[in-house]
Amino acid sequence: MTEETTTPAPVASTGADCPPDRLAINPTSPFFDVDKLQRGIGIRFKGVVRKNVEEYCISEGWVRVQAGKSMDRKGNPLTIKLNGPVEAWYEDLGDDAPVAKL
Repeated sequence: MTEETTTPAPVASTGADCPPDRLAINPTSPFFDVDKLQRGIGIRFKGVVRKNVEEYCISEGWVRVQAGKSMDRKGNPLTIKLNGPVEAWYEDLGDDAPVAKL
């Protein structure tokens, strides 16, 4: 007897239906990509779906989130880097979307 799992199998982040390994929402970042962000990216960090991620990297296993309402001198939010397992998927593909993770 086998158990069915609801978690999709790991997928390489090179496919067209998988988000990139690293992505940021800040337009000044070299990892900013408006086309990919418009599709909607879902992020699961340490098993919890997060909506407040500023930047993520799947291969290095970290996310950057805003640290309260603090801003730097240029008006950008201050962020903190949290380490742990990261999973990403495109939200426009629905519940059966391929998940990019390690």
